[in-house]
Amino acid sequence: MTLVGAGPGDPDLLTVAAVKALAAAEVVLYDALVGDGILDLAHPKAERICVGKRSGRHSLPQGEINALIAFHARRGKRVVRLKGGDPMVFGRAGEEIEHLDSLGIPVRVVPGITAALGCAASTGLSLTKRGVSRAVTFVTAHGRDGERFEPDWARLADPQGTLAIYMGREQARAVGQGLTGAGLPADTPVLAVENGCRPDERRYWTTLGEMAEQGVAAGKGPTLLLVGEALRPRQIGTADAVDLRALGDFAQGFDHD
Repeated sequence: MTLVGAGPGDPDLLTVAAVKALAAAEVVLYDALVGDGILDLAHPKAERICVGKRSGRHSLPQGEINALIAFHARRGKRVVRLKGGDPMVFGRAGEEIEHLDSLGIPVRVVPGITAALGCAASTGLSLTKRGVSRAVTFVTAHGRDGERFEPDWARLADPQGTLAIYMGREQARAVGQGLTGAGLPADTPVLAVENGCRPDERRYWTTLGEMAEQGVAAGKGPTLLLVGEALRPRQIGTADAVDLRALGDFAQGFDHD
């Protein structure tokens, strides 16, 4: 069985290994968040089975998904379990791997681009910035059914870090309230990216203070919240000054006089 990361949505962002695995697959069990066009890369005769796994709308319980993977693998089929983003980041891959390991079924993992990195690239925003942000923390706002969203706000409220909060739309107010309550300034930039790296990607800029009161204006698509000073746009003309004299002979390449 091959566990494949489908990336954030754009088929062009798949790894070569992912494309090869899909082309060779006989059975593909895929999540609802897998982007359009990615399933088209599977073998034409491959059986395609949607197992859901969208926030709040699981079409199959995890135990049944595990059993379904094992059933097809034991039939000797080349099985691909296709997950949005990277399977090892909030993808419950560990549960599926442990189940298959217990049955003696070997698992190969093909990584994918996780949503935070895909959205950073599509928006042209670095999640880290020298002198501003030296850490990135991934958080999921979606837990088990009925589980309350109660992270350690004091630990997350790092003024020298960037937060990437997955499935954050419904918890946006709680995020704003929790982080400002733990000491982050109300004017800290927030970027909500809905349907990141897809043709219908939408971006919504706000601040922690505004989000604490109003949430975010995103639609119903999967929404990532990026929070931190690294997102604040630089003012035109504030680029670091460079003394070309300090560069010696190399500076001659920049001297057009």
